[in-house]
Amino acid sequence: MGKDSSDILPSLFGDTLPEAGPPTHVVPVLVPLPVAGAYSYAVPDGMHVAPGSVVQVPVGPRQVIGVVWDGTSDDGVSPKLDPKKLRPITLAFDCPPLSKEMRDFIDWVSAYTLSPPGLVARMAIRAPAALDPEPMVEGLRYVGGQPERLTPARSKVLDLIREQDVPWTRSGLANAAGVSLSVIDGLTQQGVFETVFLAPPPVVATPDPDFVAPRIEGPQKQAAEEIIASIRGGGFAASLIDGVTGSGKTEVYFEAIAETLRRGKQVLILLPEIALTSSFLERFEQRFGAKPGEWHSDLSPRIREKVWRGVVTGDVQVVAGARSALFLPFENLGLIIVDEEHDPAYKQEDRVFYNARDMAVVRARIGDFPIVLVSATPSVESQVNGLSGRYNTVHLPTRFGDAAMPDLHLIDMRRHPPERGGFLSPVLLRAIAKTIERKEQALLFLNRRGYAPLTLCRVCGHRFQCPQCSSWLVEHRFKSQIQCHQCGYSERTPEACPECGTLDHLVACGPGVERIAEEVERHFPDARTIVMSSDLLGGVKRMRLELEAIANGEADIVIGTQLVAKGHNFPLMTLVGIVDSDLGLSNGDPRAAERTFQLLSQVTGRAGRTGLKSHGLLQTFQPQHPVMQAIISGDAGAFYEREIEERQKAILPPFGRLASLIVSADTRADAETHARGLRAAAPKVTGISVLGPAEAPLALVRGRHRFRLLVHGRRNSDMQGFLRAMIENGPKQRGSVQIQLDIDPQSFL
Repeated sequence: MGKDSSDILPSLFGDTLPEAGPPTHVVPVLVPLPVAGAYSYAVPDGMHVAPGSVVQVPVGPRQVIGVVWDGTSDDGVSPKLDPKKLRPITLAFDCPPLSKEMRDFIDWVSAYTLSPPGLVARMAIRAPAALDPEPMVEGLRYVGGQPERLTPARSKVLDLIREQDVPWTRSGLANAAGVSLSVIDGLTQQGVFETVFLAPPPVVATPDPDFVAPRIEGPQKQAAEEIIASIRGGGFAASLIDGVTGSGKTEVYFEAIAETLRRGKQVLILLPEIALTSSFLERFEQRFGAKPGEWHSDLSPRIREKVWRGVVTGDVQVVAGARSALFLPFENLGLIIVDEEHDPAYKQEDRVFYNARDMAVVRARIGDFPIVLVSATPSVESQVNGLSGRYNTVHLPTRFGDAAMPDLHLIDMRRHPPERGGFLSPVLLRAIAKTIERKEQALLFLNRRGYAPLTLCRVCGHRFQCPQCSSWLVEHRFKSQIQCHQCGYSERTPEACPECGTLDHLVACGPGVERIAEEVERHFPDARTIVMSSDLLGGVKRMRLELEAIANGEADIVIGTQLVAKGHNFPLMTLVGIVDSDLGLSNGDPRAAERTFQLLSQVTGRAGRTGLKSHGLLQTFQPQHPVMQAIISGDAGAFYEREIEERQKAILPPFGRLASLIVSADTRADAETHARGLRAAAPKVTGISVLGPAEAPLALVRGRHRFRLLVHGRRNSDMQGFLRAMIENGPKQRGSVQIQLDIDPQSFL
């Protein structure tokens, strides 16, 4: 497991370490590098470290943060190494160590995903400024006395301080008294206050499980009692809340959170789009009297540091976060909630490839505590686990209160086509008009950003393609740009064809949300329209404001991508129109039917959540497709039964296993040669087969040529052992060649 730290880039070593006492023993340290295991370091005399301690160690000329790992030099890590010949640990941080439970989880994820353990551990310590305790905050304490001159402003401060005889921060006292900072400074100068040092304020207040009585009834109350029973039973238990949109699933798992808090344990809530779900945070605060700690990429570094520190010390009791929150080193985690467990956003496809939903179940099992998965459209994997008894399934078949599900209808685009140059059927346009007349809201959904997915010259046929990727450039008319959605390349929208030079003969092919907005503007010029898309200017802050405006009824027509399907509650939304229901069915992805069913069900579920009569209209050229029939009939059970049967026949997940290897290089020949070498090195194992290599559907991304190998095995196959042998026996990575390994792939591009 261990490696001699003196062998790490020995030619780059410099005399950069501070003087320390002689080393006394050796410990393994995981460093954030793509290496197979831990390196051995000497522990200076007087420094105390233990497994899980977060330390700073030298790697070449750099100082990096690492974690002391399990094992010692006496049990096989580096038994013969002389501490005096090793580089010593530079610093041991003053923070609690990663628990044994967390270390076991990191080892498990590393082994399952075939990722370097140091890169997995790095995800647990990604807030380096939080590793040392927060500095004390300078404050003021009243010591008595009276200023020479008593002004009305000074009287307000003194009245407040006498009423609440506690230390205050300078700005906090000024704000509470409603005076300027100069008033506080004047009183301090006259000896009324003395300077004291206070503990830094918590990043969030402590949630109260009994802040308000739960607002659940009937089926919701029964479901909550069932989940709470699994918490009281102790130990690992996996539950699946399968409830239609608007059925009160959130309120049900709030009661599970309350029970966990009463037991003095921490809670992690995973959400696919936490940065956008301000309404969820407000609902949580209404129930528990305080917001949860947030964890996502849109937070400032300062807030992330405070949340990380609060989690590891136990001061932050509830965290609502994106998938990366799964690797926060909780001090006493007792429950994980995975909301919208079917969502593809839980899959990370960068550096360490993992599915946060599946890894969350593993973390709960290792920690021996309950986990609750939640969805209106559960994944096929979760449905099978529920049917087999691995998960306890709790059904919520009806909406909360008196709200009814929307009436759903298909619009056969062959019989009701749009006008020339348009994309909205007359049937849908009439429904929008009636909705606006009733002062209600309509949502038009199209999961395609920009104005048009393809621009071409009608004279010579030239198509605008990314110079670095095998994908078309998407027109974004709002920005006057054409962009690549793979690598981010963009250029100004040209006026003339670069191939033939013809002016004003470029034509946009197909619709994006911006083009639908243009069509809506033409038909409903007086309607208030909002376009929701992740690539519009203003980022998360703008999207949060627009979601709030929609919820407050400040828009008549909303046009959006899958962002609008993420569990939002729009009280006046009574019509949902799906512009292109067939879009997700037009590729060879084995999950295409499942994904389309989930997405369309979630989008149509935005309508009628507060009891108003609602409708969902789906424009389709394939009205007889099983996905369309399942959505219209409301018979989700029949759809899942058919999909599970198809997966079982093909031995596809969860009845079989898949792994994807993408081999990329600067040249096509290098990528193909290496991929063929890997295929030739594959072990001959019964029950596992290798498909490919073939050019990936996206054969060129960011200037790199890509070939794909797909490994298919039975459920009990040793997929990791097979892949490990295949890579070890295959050609060595040289030059620009890189291998991207994905166990249980969700994307096949």
